[in-house]
Amino acid sequence: MDTPAIGKFIGGLMVLVIPLIIVGLFILSSAVKVLREYERGVIFRLGRLRDGGAKGPGLILLWPVIDRMVRMDLRVVTIDVPKQEIMTKDNVPATVDAVIYFRVVDPNAAVVKVENFWKATSLIAQTTLRSVLGQSPLDDLLSQRDIINQKLQEIIDKQTEPWGVKVTAVEVKEVALPDSMKRAMAKQAEAERERRAKVVNAEGEFQAAEKMAQAAAVISKEPMALQLRYLQTMREMASEHNTTTFLPLPIELFRGLLKP
Repeated sequence: MDTPAIGKFIGGLMVLVIPLIIVGLFILSSAVKVLREYERGVIFRLGRLRDGGAKGPGLILLWPVIDRMVRMDLRVVTIDVPKQEIMTKDNVPATVDAVIYFRVVDPNAAVVKVENFWKATSLIAQTTLRSVLGQSPLDDLLSQRDIINQKLQEIIDKQTEPWGVKVTAVEVKEVALPDSMKRAMAKQAEAERERRAKVVNAEGEFQAAEKMAQAAAVISKEPMALQLRYLQTMREMASEHNTTTFLPLPIELFRGLLKP
């Protein structure tokens, strides 16, 4: 066989072999899948869900053309719930936002029973956030955040359970109030502090009055106690006003005025 004929034969062979190699690589890539530790594969064969649950992790073999696999991530997902305008139970307008943590626990249900579990979970979280916070007064919203977070988590998790999604936590991040409400709350806090100060002052005066009444009772029973108090007062006046001269009088001169 001459050289031109050999060249034509090799050229024709390459024309046939190269497409076969490409087709073989395509079939191999569609038939062999590798799933990571946190991934699972939901396999459909001719449109029907294969029995046995999700596959993986590791090497997965598929029938080319007739099998189709959907990858599912089992790690915890974080979604920021957009800010929602709400009206609290005591008719106070507020703007709140939250963050929700969830993960897929049933890959088959997450693929078959809901079109987009990310979007569905986010919308459920928004509506639940408005509903629950709208039933709570402002004071509970500000002071009992943990209880509200737990209630949100339980309600959202119950609604997403049929989709194979487990909600692990819900956190209300921020509660924004109008400026007028902030000023009113500041005035209320200031009035509360003044009220407490007055109560403390009144309690102090009441206790002092009780002690003075007890002292008066003791002095009325013991005349010598009045004499000692008189001498103590003189000593204090002498130490505080060094330039003042005073002449003490006997306490007996005032005893007639002290009798009722």
